[in-house]
Formats: sequence, C-alpha cells, structure tokens
Amino acid sequence: MDTTTAIARFDEVRADTELLAAPLSPEDQTVQSMPDVSPTKWHRAHVTWFFETFVLAENEPGFTPFQDKYWFLFNSYYEQVGPRYARPMRGVISRPGAYEVGDYRRNVDDRVRDLLDRVDEGTFAKLAPTIELGFHHEQQHQELLLMDIKHVLSLNPLQPTYAGRPVAGDGVDRLGWVDLDGGLVEIGSADGGEGGGFCFDNELPRHQQWLEPYRLADRLITNGEWLEFMADGGYRRPELWLSDGWARVNAEGWGAPFYWRELDGEWFEHTLHGTSPLDPGLPVCHLSHYEADAYATWAGKRLPTEAEWEHAARTYEVAGNLADRDSFHPRAAGPSTGGLRQLFGDCWEWTSSAYLPYPGFHPAAGAIGEYNGKFMSSQMVLRGGCALTPPGHTRASYRNFFPPGARWPVTGLRLADDGRRA
Repeated sequence: MDTTTAIARFDEVRADTELLAAPLSPEDQTVQSMPDVSPTKWHRAHVTWFFETFVLAENEPGFTPFQDKYWFLFNSYYEQVGPRYARPMRGVISRPGAYEVGDYRRNVDDRVRDLLDRVDEGTFAKLAPTIELGFHHEQQHQELLLMDIKHVLSLNPLQPTYAGRPVAGDGVDRLGWVDLDGGLVEIGSADGGEGGGFCFDNELPRHQQWLEPYRLADRLITNGEWLEFMADGGYRRPELWLSDGWARVNAEGWGAPFYWRELDGEWFEHTLHGTSPLDPGLPVCHLSHYEADAYATWAGKRLPTEAEWEHAARTYEVAGNLADRDSFHPRAAGPSTGGLRQLFGDCWEWTSSAYLPYPGFHPAAGAIGEYNGKFMSSQMVLRGGCALTPPGHTRASYRNFFPPGARWPVTGLRLADDGRRA
C-alpha cells in the first residue's frame, strides 16, 4: 500500500460509514436502547477519534485535538489513552449532535489526507499498519452501527424501518453433512495476514492443532427447524441447557429468539426492513451461545470448535451474503452443493471455543495493544461473518467474539458431530 492507495481506501471506508448513517434522523442517531448498544453518532465519532488519536496525535506537526472533551467522550476502552465516558451512558450525550459529529469527521478526514500527502516513505511505512487497522476498526463499527440501530428501532412503537426489503426463502432442503479429516492442522493467520493481507493480532500466531475426524452440517439451522425445537419444549427443558444459560432463560423469560414476536398464534420477526411474518426458510438468527448450544444438545449434536470451523473453511472462497444492502438480513442457503454452504455471510456462527490467546500470542505495545487481548476472558468465538459484515472484512482465520448471553448481534448456528473413525 502506498500513500495514494491509502488515501483512496481511507475515503472509501469513511464514506461508507456516512452512507450507512444517512437514512437516520439526528434523533435516531442519539438513542441508546440498552447498555450494549451505542448511538449511531457515537460510532461515527469514535472511529474518527481512533484516527485522530492513533494517527494524527503522534504524527501531525503541531497537533491539537479538534475538541479536548471529545477525547473523553469518544474513547471506548483504551485505558492508556486516558479516562472515558461510561459506556451505558452514551445515550445522554445530546451534544455534540449528529451534525457536529459530521463536522468532526470532516476535520479529521482533511487532516489525515493532508498528513498522508506530506509524509516521506519512511514515516508512511511506520504509519501504514495503524492506518490499515483503522480501516478494519471502522468496518467493525459499520456492522455494529447496523446491529445497534436495529435494536433501537425495534423498541419504537411506530415500528419504523431502516432500509431494505424482504427476500423470501425458497423451500428448505434436508440438512446435509460434510465429513472432514482430522490430523495435525495449522490454525491462525500467517504473519502479515492471509496471503500477505491484513489480520488482527488475535489471529496470530499461526500454530498447529490436532483434530479428530469430524462432520459439519452443510448449512445453517433455519427458522423452521428452530420452531420444531420450540414446539418440543426447547425453552422449558433444563436438561438441554448449560447452567448459566438456564439461569438466563428463567431470569429473562426467554421463549424464542431475540427479535421474534407471537401475535394471534403467528410468529413475526423484526428486521432492518421492518417486522414481517416469520419465514421458515431463512436462517434463525439473534441467538445467544446458550441457545445455540441447547439446540445442538436437543439435536444430539454439538457446536464446532473454532479450529474445526477454520480448517473446513480454508478450502472455500470468502464469498456469500455479506454486506447485503438489499435486505440487510440473512438469506436462505440455496440448493445443496455437496459441500459447505453459508460459511461466509448470513450469520456469525457460534463455536464451542472460549475466546483465548493462541499459543505464543503477545499484544502489541502501547494503547493499541488493548484492541483485542484484554477481552480474552468470558467470551465465546464466532466465525464467518454475517449479512451486515462489510466486503473484504472477514476471512477464514477471523475471530469474532461476544459474551455467551449476547442476543443482539446477527448470530446463528451450524451443527457439528464427531466423524467416522477408521
């Protein structure tokens, strides 16, 4: 990547964030509907703060922050940068407003472009990894922006839509299975990323891991199959659930996936394009890890480990229902291919693996090292990507992670089973 390429990529990523925010009013962009959700304007400001803090502050001659208090308001979790405003209280930040955040973005954008136009090759070589990290960081927040506004709009009694249109699922084929060999396999990204491209530090280092033979379901579980689980008392049978999951079922009254609502005996699902009758052919989504694990137990199967998932995915092209700006929602698997379907896109897939460091992992020095490593506790790994994941953002080695009780992300499940023994 040279400076010309970096500026073009910078403009592309930054413009995409504004494009995603465009359908929303300033009032929409201020709401925080629960502690896990951040207001849209906060996402827009935080990704700008990232470039100001990690690119401009250390490299711009005579650097002065755009606004001193923004460093406090829009810092997410970087303790080494300084104090930050409490995450559950982001919705009370009525000022700066959405338009003022736009001014902030434009100011930082101009200064980053100016910096890249002026730096020498040696300085750019040092800057380039952080700038590229900033691109991928902003893409993560583009996905979160959509997940978050989905929750915000779901609570509005007027049932407003964000964008998109329903896409019907065709008839559901029978769930198939793909057998995979075990053995000593390599997991994780090669240094510098897949094929010399980008990777996050939590994908490193590449290492060997032993796998027994195993099987993966050829597609994601559907809404129709989830209805069968519910009809068989899935949410009422403690023997199917992990202990913490059963406690959540009872404490929070779970009886269906997160955005499902029953009205006069018919199930409806809230989406970014509105609330519609449940389509049995589409993948079930917005499941917690606890729900995914309970379904797998009910089906007599299990969830795949992250190593099993990655080993299987490495032979497939990173393609699928990603960045779906037509429906903003998972789609049906399509006809059987004899191989694995829906590996990339539609829904992030829960694994049975806790989010832990790979052997030999070391966080980067300084505040930037807080990006991933500090969260390697009390989280579970997901793989693949979803319908809201930006293009070019995911890969076979990509490790997403959420707490096991999280239901607001676009999360689904693929079953696994032990393979045939020789």
